[in-house]
Amino acid sequence: MTEEKTGAPATPPGGPSSSFRQLIRASWAIAGPMTVIMLFEFAIAFTDVFIAGRIGKEVQAAYGLVTQIYFIFTILGNAFTAGTVAVVSRLSADREGRDYSTALITSLAGTLAAGLALGAAGIAFSPGIIRMLNVPDEIKPFAVPLISIFAAALLFQYILINTNGLLRASGRVRQSLVTMSIVCVVNVVLNFLLTFHTSLNFRGIALSTALAVALGAFINLARFRGVLTRRLAPARDMLKKMAVIGWPIGVLQILWQTASAVLFLIMSRLPENRVEVMAAFTNGLRIESIIFLPAYAFNMANAVIVGAYLGKKDRDHAFRGGMATAALGVGIVTLLTGAVLLNARWVAHLLSPNPAVERETIRYLYIAFLSEPLMAWGVILAGGLSGAGDTRSNMLIVALSVWLVRIPSAYLFGVVLGFGPAAVWWAMNASIVSQTFFMTRRFLRKRWMTAF
Repeated sequence: MTEEKTGAPATPPGGPSSSFRQLIRASWAIAGPMTVIMLFEFAIAFTDVFIAGRIGKEVQAAYGLVTQIYFIFTILGNAFTAGTVAVVSRLSADREGRDYSTALITSLAGTLAAGLALGAAGIAFSPGIIRMLNVPDEIKPFAVPLISIFAAALLFQYILINTNGLLRASGRVRQSLVTMSIVCVVNVVLNFLLTFHTSLNFRGIALSTALAVALGAFINLARFRGVLTRRLAPARDMLKKMAVIGWPIGVLQILWQTASAVLFLIMSRLPENRVEVMAAFTNGLRIESIIFLPAYAFNMANAVIVGAYLGKKDRDHAFRGGMATAALGVGIVTLLTGAVLLNARWVAHLLSPNPAVERETIRYLYIAFLSEPLMAWGVILAGGLSGAGDTRSNMLIVALSVWLVRIPSAYLFGVVLGFGPAAVWWAMNASIVSQTFFMTRRFLRKRWMTAF
């Protein structure tokens, strides 16, 4: 496996129209493969849930609980990778340079240290956390073995997350796509084999993921063997820069997850049909997760594009590339949103045969999905800010929009004033409008160009 010689996006030649077309092609060259990678990850999660459900509801519930805890353990890896992408994408134009190679070594060393520490902590403490949680006793015997296996694989998960980020930042996203296609196929096949054809039973769900992730980590490490053999030492200043850029992303993920949990609690206080509303919200999130795939893919693509142009001191194309990427992503998300809304009744009935849940799911789609294009615009511009290293403003805008607009409005209008679930859905829209407005203002002011 040889390294591709495709670094930062080339500065587009020609006039404005030619430049825009070049920027769109550069965006799609990264976002297209990233969208497919997101679909692979969705397929893995869907297969896990499907197989768990075939074993029993207790296993399915245990798997859901375990994945929420596991996500918390991966937050640091995702945050550090955001910092890595911002730093490495700026250096990717000089692929043979010492700074570029040092950044790769530093990122991998930091990932290895974090993965080992959190993996050990997960193995030591996760089973105890499961036993202490106030969850039904019948799911704990399934949750403890699952979390133990997932925790043992955390080091490889960190390496896979980080090396995929390095490939993306180096303009080698297609190599990442190949890796994740292998991970997906191996994971799905082993899932069925280990679970239904060995004595492992439900443990096969976690072990198949652990083995597939480990394979993907080793494949990606092999892609950087040229750098790894150069015997360069990690640079403390680069490690600090990656951590400083990345920590707001980690805080943001924690605040977002907490807000989602609080939103469920607010729904449990609604005047009527609480269970049906919570079920409808769960269904809506499942549908929204599919639409969010391309938005998040373009978010990551924008981080690379903006970072790469800033690394070349081309601020004009960093700005225009960020806007072009957001425009392309919004177009795709708008088409997907329209398709869902035109088939809202069929989709709602597919997810739940309960008439009350179906009605509320339809209402959720008709209200909440009005803001999907705005959501995509804000999320993709946030990727550009992240690639520029301006992650603190990203964190503040999203956190304040959720905690000062979404949560208070949902509680006030939905519970206190008694307007019910529709008020909650409109509160979500209001927070997205707020988030998108301030994200756009931040991007247009261009202060992110000198974030670091």
